[in-house]
Amino acid sequence: MKKTIITLFVLLGLVRLTNAQHAHFTTSGTIEYERKTNLFAMIKTITDKDKENDAAWVPALEAYKKSNPQFRVLKSTLSFSDNKTLFTPADADPAVGFMSFAPLMNQNNTIYTDLNSKISIGQKKIFEETFLVKDSTRKIKWKITDETREIAGYTCRRANGIMLDSIYIVAFFTGKIPIPGGPESFNGLPGMILGVALPHENVTWFATKVTDTPLPPNVVTPPKKGKPLDNKGYREILINALKDRGPIAKDLIKGFLF
Repeated sequence: MKKTIITLFVLLGLVRLTNAQHAHFTTSGTIEYERKTNLFAMIKTITDKDKENDAAWVPALEAYKKSNPQFRVLKSTLSFSDNKTLFTPADADPAVGFMSFAPLMNQNNTIYTDLNSKISIGQKKIFEETFLVKDSTRKIKWKITDETREIAGYTCRRANGIMLDSIYIVAFFTGKIPIPGGPESFNGLPGMILGVALPHENVTWFATKVTDTPLPPNVVTPPKKGKPLDNKGYREILINALKDRGPIAKDLIKGFLF
C-alpha cells in the first residue's frame, strides 16, 4: 500500500514537471487594445470645475449628450519583442466638436519602451505640435492582489497602482507573456498588462486579441519625428500651452501626461 501511494506521488510529480516543461510563454508578437472613454462622465468631471461658465457648459453638454454616443472607442496595437515594446494608435481620425481639444478624446501618443534599459521614447502631440520625449520609464507604485480576470484568452492577476503622485490605476497582467510592459506608458508588473482602468479619469484599455508570432527586427523601433525633449521639458510646454484654460487646465495637463 505504501509503495502504491509513493508511486502515485512520483507519477503526479512527473506529470507536473512535464506540464511545466511544455508550458508556453509568449515573448514576441502583437496585442490589439481597445481604449474606451466615458465621454459624458469625463466632460462632466472637467466642466464641473469651471463654475464661472456653467451657463455655457451645461446646455453645451446636454446638447452633446443628445447627439453623440456615451463612449468613444479607439483601437491601438502593441508590438513586442526582445523585451521592447511599441504602442501605436490605430485610429487616425481626431474627435470633432464639443471638447474635441481634450486629450482623453483622442490617442495622441506613440510610445517605444526598452524595458532592459528602462528608457521610453514617446512621440506626443499637443494640439498642432509634435514632440519626441525621451526619458526613463514611468514610475508606478504597484500592489498585486489575488483577484483574477480572463482577458483575450489569458488569465490575468489584478494589481492596484498609483502614478503621477495621485492617479489611481487598476491593471490586469499575465505571467504567460513575461514582459513587464503594457499599453501607452504602463509598465512595471511581472508580466504583460492586458487591461488598465483609470476609474476616476473614466478611461480603460483592454486587450481584445493577442498574436503570438516572431517579429522582424525593424518592427519594434523608436519613433523619430518631433522636437526632442525630456519629461521635464514636455511638462513645462504643457503648462505654458494650457495656462489660459482656467480651472480645467490641470485636468487637461493630466490627460496629456497619460
